[in-house]
Amino acid sequence: MFPLNSEIQRFDVQYQTAVRNFETAVRAFQKQNFNKAAEIFGKLVDSEVRDVAERARVHLRLCQQRTSRPATPPRSADEYYAQGVASLNGRNLELAVEQLGKAHKLKPNQDHIRYALAAAQALQGNVDAAIEHLEAAVTLRPENRIHVRRDEDFQGLASDPRFRRLLYPARS
Repeated sequence: MFPLNSEIQRFDVQYQTAVRNFETAVRAFQKQNFNKAAEIFGKLVDSEVRDVAERARVHLRLCQQRTSRPATPPRSADEYYAQGVASLNGRNLELAVEQLGKAHKLKPNQDHIRYALAAAQALQGNVDAAIEHLEAAVTLRPENRIHVRRDEDFQGLASDPRFRRLLYPARS
Protein backbone atom coordinates (compact mmCIF):
# COMPACT_ATOMS: atom_id res chain seq x y z
CA MET A 1 0.00 0.00 0.00
CA PHE A 2 1.35 3.40 -0.95
CA PRO A 3 1.28 6.33 1.51
CA LEU A 4 -1.34 8.96 0.94
CA ASN A 5 -0.31 12.44 -0.14
CA SER A 6 -1.31 13.84 3.24
CA GLU A 7 1.01 11.34 4.97
CA ILE A 8 3.89 12.33 2.71
CA GLN A 9 3.25 16.03 3.31
CA ARG A 10 3.03 15.48 7.09
CA PHE A 11 6.36 13.61 7.08
CA ASP A 12 7.95 16.29 4.88
CA VAL A 13 6.90 19.02 7.33
CA GLN A 14 8.18 16.93 10.26
CA TYR A 15 11.46 16.34 8.46
CA GLN A 16 11.97 20.01 7.61
CA THR A 17 11.11 21.06 11.17
CA ALA A 18 13.47 18.48 12.66
CA VAL A 19 16.31 19.58 10.37
CA ARG A 20 15.76 23.27 11.21
CA ASN A 21 15.77 22.48 14.94
CA PHE A 22 18.89 20.35 14.54
CA GLU A 23 20.65 23.21 12.73
CA THR A 24 19.66 25.61 15.53
CA ALA A 25 21.11 23.20 18.09
CA VAL A 26 24.32 22.82 16.09
CA ARG A 27 24.75 26.61 15.98
CA ALA A 28 24.33 26.75 19.78
CA PHE A 29 26.84 23.90 20.10
CA GLN A 30 29.35 25.74 17.90
CA LYS A 31 28.97 28.83 20.08
CA GLN A 32 29.71 26.56 23.06
CA ASN A 33 26.24 27.13 24.49
CA PHE A 34 26.04 23.47 25.45
CA ASN A 35 23.05 23.78 27.76
CA LYS A 36 20.85 25.31 25.07
CA ALA A 37 22.12 22.82 22.48
CA ALA A 38 21.46 19.91 24.86
CA GLU A 39 17.92 21.09 25.44
CA ILE A 40 17.16 21.12 21.70
CA PHE A 41 19.03 17.86 20.98
CA GLY A 42 17.14 16.26 23.88
CA LYS A 43 13.83 17.03 22.22
CA LEU A 44 15.06 15.75 18.86
CA VAL A 45 16.14 12.37 20.27
CA ASP A 46 12.48 11.27 20.27
CA SER A 47 11.82 12.57 16.76
CA GLU A 48 10.12 10.30 14.24
CA VAL A 49 12.80 11.41 11.78
CA ARG A 50 15.28 8.64 12.55
CA ASP A 51 18.44 10.07 11.00
CA VAL A 52 17.96 13.38 12.83
CA ALA A 53 17.18 11.55 16.09
CA GLU A 54 20.37 9.48 15.80
CA ARG A 55 22.55 12.51 15.14
CA ALA A 56 20.85 14.41 17.96
CA ARG A 57 21.62 11.51 20.33
CA VAL A 58 25.35 11.73 19.47
CA HIS A 59 25.42 15.50 19.89
CA LEU A 60 23.45 15.30 23.13
CA ARG A 61 26.14 13.00 24.56
CA LEU A 62 28.82 15.50 23.51
CA CYS A 63 26.92 18.33 25.21
CA GLN A 64 26.58 16.28 28.37
CA GLN A 65 30.30 15.51 28.34
CA ARG A 66 31.18 19.18 27.90
CA THR A 67 28.88 20.36 30.67
CA SER A 68 29.77 17.62 33.15
CA ARG A 69 33.50 18.38 33.16
CA PRO A 70 34.57 21.15 35.48
CA ALA A 71 36.10 23.90 33.41
CA THR A 72 39.74 24.41 34.12
CA PRO A 73 40.68 28.04 34.41
CA PRO A 74 42.92 29.34 31.65
CA ARG A 75 46.61 29.56 32.50
CA SER A 76 48.22 30.93 29.37
CA ALA A 77 47.67 33.84 27.04
CA ASP A 78 46.62 31.42 24.33
CA GLU A 79 43.97 29.86 26.57
CA TYR A 80 42.63 33.29 27.57
CA TYR A 81 42.64 34.30 23.91
CA ALA A 82 40.70 31.15 22.88
CA GLN A 83 38.11 31.73 25.60
CA GLY A 84 37.93 35.42 24.73
CA VAL A 85 37.24 34.68 21.08
CA ALA A 86 34.57 32.14 22.07
CA SER A 87 32.96 34.79 24.29
CA LEU A 88 33.23 37.34 21.47
CA ASN A 89 31.57 34.95 19.02
CA GLY A 90 28.84 34.28 21.57
CA ARG A 91 28.48 38.06 21.98
CA ASN A 92 29.30 37.95 25.69
CA LEU A 93 31.30 41.13 25.16
CA GLU A 94 32.07 42.03 28.75
CA LEU A 95 33.58 38.61 29.39
CA ALA A 96 35.38 38.72 26.03
CA VAL A 97 37.07 42.03 26.92
CA GLU A 98 38.07 40.64 30.31
CA GLN A 99 39.55 37.42 28.91
CA LEU A 100 41.27 39.11 25.97
CA GLY A 101 42.63 41.77 28.33
CA LYS A 102 44.22 39.02 30.44
CA ALA A 103 45.70 37.46 27.29
CA HIS A 104 47.12 40.86 26.34
CA LYS A 105 48.69 41.33 29.78
CA LEU A 106 50.31 37.91 29.63
CA LYS A 107 51.50 38.31 26.04
CA PRO A 108 51.63 41.95 24.98
CA ASN A 109 52.05 43.09 21.40
CA GLN A 110 50.32 40.16 19.73
CA ASP A 111 48.39 41.37 16.70
CA HIS A 112 45.68 38.69 16.92
CA ILE A 113 44.95 39.52 20.56
CA ARG A 114 44.84 43.25 19.87
CA TYR A 115 42.59 42.65 16.84
CA ALA A 116 40.12 40.61 18.91
CA LEU A 117 40.19 43.23 21.69
CA ALA A 118 39.46 45.91 19.11
CA ALA A 119 36.47 43.95 17.81
CA ALA A 120 35.07 43.41 21.31
CA GLN A 121 35.54 47.06 22.22
CA ALA A 122 33.97 48.20 18.94
CA LEU A 123 30.92 46.02 19.51
CA GLN A 124 30.58 47.47 23.01
CA GLY A 125 30.71 50.98 21.57
CA ASN A 126 34.06 51.84 23.19
CA VAL A 127 35.37 53.68 20.14
CA ASP A 128 38.59 55.07 21.65
CA ALA A 129 39.68 51.71 23.07
CA ALA A 130 38.74 49.95 19.83
CA ILE A 131 40.78 52.39 17.73
CA GLU A 132 43.75 52.07 20.09
CA HIS A 133 43.78 48.25 19.83
CA LEU A 134 43.13 48.36 16.11
CA GLU A 135 46.03 50.74 15.50
CA ALA A 136 48.31 48.36 17.42
CA ALA A 137 47.02 45.33 15.49
CA VAL A 138 47.61 47.05 12.16
CA THR A 139 51.03 48.35 13.22
CA LEU A 140 52.09 44.88 14.35
CA ARG A 141 50.72 43.25 11.20
CA PRO A 142 49.73 45.57 8.34
CA GLU A 143 47.77 42.76 6.63
CA ASN A 144 45.15 43.17 9.37
CA ARG A 145 44.02 46.31 7.57
CA ILE A 146 42.53 44.12 4.83
CA HIS A 147 40.67 41.95 7.36
CA VAL A 148 39.26 44.97 9.18
CA ARG A 149 37.77 46.32 5.96
CA ARG A 150 35.67 43.16 5.62
CA ASP A 151 34.90 42.56 9.30
CA GLU A 152 31.33 43.47 10.26
CA ASP A 153 32.35 43.85 13.91
CA PHE A 154 33.86 47.23 13.03
CA GLN A 155 30.83 48.75 11.29
CA GLY A 156 30.21 50.99 14.30
CA LEU A 157 33.56 52.68 13.69
CA ALA A 158 32.99 53.44 10.00
CA SER A 159 32.14 57.11 10.56
CA ASP A 160 35.16 57.80 12.76
CA PRO A 161 37.88 59.67 10.80
CA ARG A 162 40.64 57.87 12.76
CA PHE A 163 39.22 54.56 11.61
CA ARG A 164 39.13 55.67 7.97
CA ARG A 165 42.72 57.00 8.17
CA LEU A 166 43.84 53.71 9.66
CA LEU A 167 42.22 51.64 6.92
CA TYR A 168 42.99 53.92 4.00
CA PRO A 169 46.25 55.73 4.84
CA ALA A 170 46.96 56.71 1.22
CA ARG A 171 43.76 58.78 1.08
CA SER A 172 44.69 60.81 4.17
